[in-house]
Formats: sequence, structure tokens, C-alpha cells
Amino acid sequence: MTTPDIRPPVEPGEAAPDFNLPAVDRNETVSLADYRGRSPVFLSLLVGLWCPFCRRQIVQLGATEGKLKALGVESLVVVATPPENARLYFKFRPTRVRLASDPELSTHRAYGLPRPTVTPELMEALASTRINPHGDYPEPLPVMDAAATTARMDNYAGTKTDQADMDRQWPQLKGQFLIDRDGIVRWAEIECAKEGLAGLGKTPPEEVILGAARALAHR
Repeated sequence: MTTPDIRPPVEPGEAAPDFNLPAVDRNETVSLADYRGRSPVFLSLLVGLWCPFCRRQIVQLGATEGKLKALGVESLVVVATPPENARLYFKFRPTRVRLASDPELSTHRAYGLPRPTVTPELMEALASTRINPHGDYPEPLPVMDAAATTARMDNYAGTKTDQADMDRQWPQLKGQFLIDRDGIVRWAEIECAKEGLAGLGKTPPEEVILGAARALAHR
């Protein structure tokens, strides 16, 4: 997979790029500077709500948020959809995780998250790769079938905003970063970096995230 005109992903030991984004839960902005000198932050960069795997990841991260907070780590999820669309969605599906909006993927570019070039080879690979990112299918499914199946299981009907977000963003990959109180990345997980397309839709296991947070607490 190749991604033109983008920096390599931010790695542990590097300074985390700052950002200033609209908050979803209130009429203010969220920046990395909000956390500097105060607490580490677990940052998850997702795409729009059109992505069924991202919607599932937000639920999982909501369950992990309290455990991270007990270790002194705050959580922040960036969703790539306009603030008003995110506010409508989370009005009916609330989460404990703090949310920021970045529909144009500026944060994803700053952190070097890959966006594969769409080629016939990529499309063939997507058609032949089977995934079961959350373990809730009877057997792994082709990528597009897996996405559609999860949407049906969640009873989620896409909107015109979802379609516009998807048209603008696909096939952007996602990533998670653990950033210390000095603004240095100490742990990172990039979608598909280890498993190729077989890693699509996977969230780092909770024990891995909490293990990284514990290691940070002992630095």
C-alpha cells in the first residue's frame, strides 16, 4: 500500500503534532495542549461515522476510558465528521470518551496515518481478504461484506453526510497513540501495519492499551 504526499507515521519517542479541533460535546475546541503538563492522553484517530468498525471502536474505547483514567490517562477520540453530525449521533448513542471533530482528516495527515492509493490491485486485495475484527461473525468475511454485516447487526442506516464523508475519506486508515504529559508519543498502533489488510477494523486489545498505560505510569 502506498500513500503519496504524506509523512511516515509518528513513532514512539517523537513529539506528538499539536491540533486544535471542534469539540463534539460542547461549543469549544480541543487541543493536545489541553493535556500538556497535566496528564497523558490516549488518542484514537478514526474516520467518519460511515465506518461501522469505527462506531464499534468508540463503544469499546468508552468501556476502557474509566480504566485508563484510573491509571491517570485521559482519552480522546477524533471522529472525521462535521461536529453537528457527530452531536446528533452521540445524542442517541452517548459515550464517556471525549470527542473531537476533524472531517477533513488534518490530524490523520499530521500523524502520518496511511491512506492507500486506490488501484485495481488494492480492490482485488480487498475482495479476497477476509476479516472478523470483533469476533462476532461465524467466520471471517470479505472486507466489504464484513462492513455491511456489522452495519446490519447495529441496525445503522447511513445518511447523506455519511456518504459525503466516505467519498472524501475512503480508504483512510486509523491509528492510536499514547502521549505522555510532555507531549511525547510513547506507544502507537497503526491499522494494518502488522497484518496488512487482514488488520482492517481491529482495535488494539484492551489489555494492550492498559499495559502501555501502566508502562507509561512507571516511566
